[in-house]
This record gives sequence, structure tokens and C-alpha cells, in this order.
Amino acid sequence: MRIGVIGCGTIASAVVHGIAGDGHQIVVSERSSRYADALAEAYDNVTVAGNQGVVDASEVIFLGLMAEVAAEVLGSLKFRKDQRAITFIAGASLEEANAMVQPARAVAIMMPFPGIAKGGTPIMMLGDVDLVQEIFGRRNTVFPLDDADEMAAYLCAQAVLSPVARMVDDAANWLGDRVSDKTQGEAFLRALVASSLAGSGTEVLIEALNTPGGYNQRLRRHMEESGLSAALASGLDALE
Repeated sequence: MRIGVIGCGTIASAVVHGIAGDGHQIVVSERSSRYADALAEAYDNVTVAGNQGVVDASEVIFLGLMAEVAAEVLGSLKFRKDQRAITFIAGASLEEANAMVQPARAVAIMMPFPGIAKGGTPIMMLGDVDLVQEIFGRRNTVFPLDDADEMAAYLCAQAVLSPVARMVDDAANWLGDRVSDKTQGEAFLRALVASSLAGSGTEVLIEALNTPGGYNQRLRRHMEESGLSAALASGLDALE
């Protein structure tokens, strides 16, 4: 495909890294020159242009702008009817993004994670499943959603990632004070959590780790009694 990227920040740059080896011709916006120049240096099929140059060269356009500048930036550009856009703009609905790119069509909204650069990441999306699957499904798992309310709920729930990382970091620091190789200790915990959750449903995993009097059961109960579950639920409610 001929793919353009308007607003090439951290996330959009990760997206380009994730698909640059798939044979596409990719043009990225010079608006974020640090990321754009690095991508162009890394891949022969990635070039840099001004925003209108990106639009002119593309059939599929990724919108990676911040919500507060998206309308102004996109409003100054001339799109074509035959173009489709996939928006990463946090805080803007698919309908709002569609209005910004007329007469092109914003056909899908997705919120990529940094791991998309290497693949193996979940992609929550709303809209044209076939297009998102065609571009990203080879290396990632696409989770299609039914409507904007589901997207909003997923956006809240995915925020559990940061608390989980905080807990693993705290446990790694605790472990690091007690072992000779702190880096190895953290790597062990990351691999343990990632592989365990990837290989099993949460209820099954909790039950498997529920040996009476075992370390896992005792720590989980201690944290539940300390209000972990209630704090998580109230935090998600507040995000919603």
C-alpha cells in the first residue's frame, strides 16, 4: 500500500517500525522531524514530506496528531475521495476524525501500544476490521469493538497496564535488595507475568495459584484485604 503518516510522534513512529518490513511505500510527516528522519534513515521505503505531500502520496493515511491540534492541521489539507484514514487521535471519535478529512473517509479508529513496533501486541479498534487486519494482523492480534461505548470502556480498562507495571517494578526492587543481580530479578518477574497471562485465562490462573497456604494465595489475599480490588474498581469508575 501507499501509506502516509500525519503526526509522527512516539506511537505513530512505533506503528511505522511495525509495518516497514511489509513492502509498503510509507511517507511520514516532517512535522516531527526527529522521528521522521530516523525512520527514513532506517528504511529504504520510508520518505519524509510536508503534510500535504504526505496526503498527495498516499491511499491510506494514519492520523497520529494530538487532539488539540488535529482540526487545525487537517483542516488546512486537501484530501481525495479515494483515500481512507485510520485515526490514532486520542479523545476524538471516529465521526469527528471523519469530519476532519473530508472528502476522504476515516474508516477506523485504533489505539496502538508501543509494542506494535515489534509486533505481538493487542490492537483495540472500531470500524473497518478488514483494513486494520490487512495492515497489522500479520504480527498483532486485532480486537474489533462494536461501538464508541465499547471503545471508551476498553480505553479505561487498558489503563491497568501502568499499575501492573508499577507492581512488578516494586516487587523487582524488593527482590533486588535481596539478590546479587537486580537486573536478572526484574527480567525473571517480567517473563513470569507475561508468559503466565499469555498462556492462561485470569480465572484459571488465579485458581492454579490458589494452593492453600502457598505464597501466591497468601500475597493475593493480603493485597485484597488491603483494598487492592476496591481501589482498582473505583479508579476505573473514575476514568469512566
